[in-house]
Amino acid sequence: MLYHLLYPLHTIYSAFNVFRYITFRAALAALMALLLSFLLGPYVIRSLAAKQIGQPIRDDGPASHATKAGTPTMGGSLIILALVLSTFLLADITNLYIALAVAVTVGFGVIGFTDDYLKLIRKSSKGLTARTKFLLQLAVAFVAAVILYWVPDFSTVIGVPFFKNVRPDLGLWYVPFAMLVIVGSSNAVNLTDGLDGLAIGPVMIGAGTYALIAYLTGHLKLAEYLQIPYVAGVGELSIFCAALVASGLGFLWFNTYPAQMFMGDVGSLALGAALGIVAVMTKNEILLVIVGGVFVMEALSVIFQVVSYKLRRKRVFLMAPIHHHYELKGWPEPQIIVRFWIISVICSLVALSTLKLR
Repeated sequence: MLYHLLYPLHTIYSAFNVFRYITFRAALAALMALLLSFLLGPYVIRSLAAKQIGQPIRDDGPASHATKAGTPTMGGSLIILALVLSTFLLADITNLYIALAVAVTVGFGVIGFTDDYLKLIRKSSKGLTARTKFLLQLAVAFVAAVILYWVPDFSTVIGVPFFKNVRPDLGLWYVPFAMLVIVGSSNAVNLTDGLDGLAIGPVMIGAGTYALIAYLTGHLKLAEYLQIPYVAGVGELSIFCAALVASGLGFLWFNTYPAQMFMGDVGSLALGAALGIVAVMTKNEILLVIVGGVFVMEALSVIFQVVSYKLRRKRVFLMAPIHHHYELKGWPEPQIIVRFWIISVICSLVALSTLKLR
């Protein structure tokens, strides 16, 4: 909104010409998201605590988590609010990719909010049924994927990291593929959100990585130089990603160990979907497997655990997701969190290296 109000003034006052630059608006959006998070965070915590919106703890979780019962949850609403406001103020809201990124994030946020709300009124760790939640996620992802499929200049070709000449065209099958990326990313982040600050760290790192990728993908000369797909207009997503990094950083101020509030499903489902839709729109879908290596590791640990127990009646890990395994092995919670962040940084560096190593 500020972009549309202020940039046209550059013909009168040349100083407003800076609003044409994505990098300037991305930095401004990040600062605004961070400021909003810091200003609204204490109010959100007080409001959640006053309404007794506390976190129910799963019955089969580590015993050490019992002390976290009652910690204000649904703090992910703070992230979404800061993200959406700063994006609307400084991004080009007429840009389809911006509108779709915000819509998918909010859509998954609504699903998460409903799940959190049901958990609270039932006073248990069970909200929406897995089937209902999954179908709602598929519905939002389906609408987003179909919209992209019908965009005239949007390609259904996917790139494979490290392989320059391997670029299969999925055609109509791109719709279910994009749905898989969005829904898979959303649920992987949701599984990771089990310790104070564990999920938001890799989310910020991943969003920062895709902020750079979006800028390169939307820049014709840089995309040609790196031999990556060029998508006109997608560079605007750098602003969305920068705001996501900063709103996550502001939330981390209150979510760091010991957490003053948790993000809840309203946050984890929305943030995972945000990463997924950005990966799809920047044409770096498979690269998300590398960027989100921590999320993939968490999701696979659950899959292996379930499959192993059903087939062999034996567990692979002491508890899944894998961060609980290390808790039960005696690792202090902050140690697990920081080491997973380090792994996430390494994954992002590997992912960025693939932009040239093809």
